[in-house]
Amino acid sequence: MSRRRAIGIGLAGAAGTLTGCAQDDRPAADQGTKLLYWPGGLSPKVLEKAAEEFLPRTKLTTTVLDGDYRKQLVDILNSGTGLPAIVGIKGEDIASLLPRADLFADLHDLGADEIAGEYVAWKWQQASAPDDRLIGFPIDIGPTATYYRADLFAKAGLVSEPGAMAAAVRTWDDYIDYGNRLTRALPEVKLVRNGAELFTIMICQGVRRYVDENNHYIGGEAHVKQAWDLSARLIDNRLGLGITGDEGDKWAAALADGTCATALGAAWLGYDIKNATPGSSGHWRVAAGPATGANYGGSFLAIPQGSADHALSFEIIKWILAPENQAAAFTDAALFPAATAAFDMPALLEPDPFFGGQRTAGVFAASARKAHRVYEAPADATIHNAFVDQLDSVEAGRKNAADAWKEVVDRGRGIAESMGVN
Repeated sequence: MSRRRAIGIGLAGAAGTLTGCAQDDRPAADQGTKLLYWPGGLSPKVLEKAAEEFLPRTKLTTTVLDGDYRKQLVDILNSGTGLPAIVGIKGEDIASLLPRADLFADLHDLGADEIAGEYVAWKWQQASAPDDRLIGFPIDIGPTATYYRADLFAKAGLVSEPGAMAAAVRTWDDYIDYGNRLTRALPEVKLVRNGAELFTIMICQGVRRYVDENNHYIGGEAHVKQAWDLSARLIDNRLGLGITGDEGDKWAAALADGTCATALGAAWLGYDIKNATPGSSGHWRVAAGPATGANYGGSFLAIPQGSADHALSFEIIKWILAPENQAAAFTDAALFPAATAAFDMPALLEPDPFFGGQRTAGVFAASARKAHRVYEAPADATIHNAFVDQLDSVEAGRKNAADAWKEVVDRGRGIAESMGVN
């Protein structure tokens, strides 16, 4: 269902290993400019305009790769021959690719520093390798908020307009309390897909994850335990549907039929909800509250080191991801701009009929301004998935939360050590 791994699975694992060294032999420049990305990763309309913009200098062609995008990208980079000129990198994959930053052109050398101030600083930092090589130009960011079915909250006798919701549900305790009130009034409805969805957003809100910048495992520390305990409380209150992150069809059905009242996620999640539940148009709203201030997702364009004409590729990337085109991409594909100038452009201020005429971009812009850089180690994604799997086991009744916590902290440490963390 989703163009990214669904919330609840968490940050994508590091499947596929980059090998070999960057290739110096480049294909001939007259082969055109090939760009690879995944479904929903870029605005098709902007790409069409880019192809027109750069004719006759080059023929820009795009290829959308379905399936496991990261694995396919790694295979292409490992081949070292016939490399595309431009490739997308998903936000959840960037940390696992930074150790092989030499396989990508350094955007510092191509002029990125001259325009970096037009985009949120913490997004550039996410694509910066330890040796300061910059491998990714921000496509979008993933500021977070709460999507909710206003009709269900109104039916339960609770406040349902975005401003009132934001005032009533300020903290995670408020969120759980409101969920209990909702489900008492509407027993057939659950608050959210699963406890892991809340856990993932809380982890994204922090300043650290499971490995610190000194390469030490910190998965058993207080910031993780706090997110775990709150998620376990949500599960104990039976507020989750118990739909795991890989059960996208079940989740889509629950969103559509009104048995799932909220979804915690980033701006891009609106695109998925619209596609999955067209019949619920007008019922959904977006509110600020405890889910704001995090960044979940948001991707990049990069230039393989062994490709032809890096300068031209960078020029094309700059054009595609200029502030006005990022604003257009929000309208077209719900890609929230990384360019701050786009926040106030008309394209982001239009009312959205699916969300009852709400101007949802304002909620996400405020969330983006609260967001900050979170250090992400290459091992964090795999460790996060282990925590999510254990929460799913708790929700399914196979384990109690206390035992699962002890087990997953040890499991996370083992994963970390196997990936070179001390």
